[in-house]
Amino acid sequence: MADWLILTATLPTNPSGLRVRVWRALKATGAGTLREGVYVLPCTAPTAQALRDIDRAIVEAGADAHLLEVDARDDAQENAFRALFDRADLYAELLQAVKDARRTIKRASEAELHKTLRALEQQLQQLQASDFFPGKDQAAAAEAVAGLRREIQLHLSPDEPAAEQAVIEPRRIEDFQGRTWATRKRPWMDRLATAWLVERFIDKKAKFLWLADAKKCPKDAIGYDFDGATFTHVGNLVTFEVVARTFGLDEAPAVRRIGELVHYIDVGGIPRDEAPGLEMLVRGLQAQHADDDALLKAGISFFDALHAALQAPNRH
Repeated sequence: MADWLILTATLPTNPSGLRVRVWRALKATGAGTLREGVYVLPCTAPTAQALRDIDRAIVEAGADAHLLEVDARDDAQENAFRALFDRADLYAELLQAVKDARRTIKRASEAELHKTLRALEQQLQQLQASDFFPGKDQAAAAEAVAGLRREIQLHLSPDEPAAEQAVIEPRRIEDFQGRTWATRKRPWMDRLATAWLVERFIDKKAKFLWLADAKKCPKDAIGYDFDGATFTHVGNLVTFEVVARTFGLDEAPAVRRIGELVHYIDVGGIPRDEAPGLEMLVRGLQAQHADDDALLKAGISFFDALHAALQAPNRH
């Protein structure tokens, strides 16, 4: 298989509709421009099929186009092709934007911080999608954005638990029935999702206690998501993932997928396409319900719907 796709196209100047459509489509593929009317893309690029579709669309419109599959003739030409996809400057801009955002954390509102974070995460995802030869620049940018998320979360929730280094031992669901489960008040993503997991799959008669001070957790309660709790962050896992693994629930793909979403929203990491929408909806639930019991009731229905969607066949 050849390494490169090269599209040559001669488009009419009038009418301009075809030229505009092709230009927009080419931009979306991330193709590099060798010169006017000549575009190159790695055969392995996720958008390679889109370039083939553009070639077909041009021909069907009556214009001239040729799509070639070629190998570079030597290392010099290979390097010249690859240079068309150098994203170093774009990553540098993103890193600078992250630095600028970090300087505003203490004075920006919560809404402003979340808006800034969403914008930077979207910028990173778009850049990653067009980076066909990822390297240290992408890794540095991803770590910087993840670090910003952690810093913002710590600023907004300074009582977030520190991750323990421990072995997650399996436990029996039968030993956790009719218990009181206690966590910090005003539950956010990890605490709310964990409460759903407990009520739906572990302890259907669970009672939940919202603590103003986690240090005052009753001794007979099962604490979660705070330092010293029965269940909390372990290593790289957030509390939801720890509880799911403890009781063998993470073997179910839908539960595992929810865990990935909760993980990313809570502490960052690998971006998930559904995460921004999920985060916004949970913030909406928080805004609607000042009472934590009411918030949990609404959250249970919300996570039920998310779980059902992730289980549905032919999910897009």
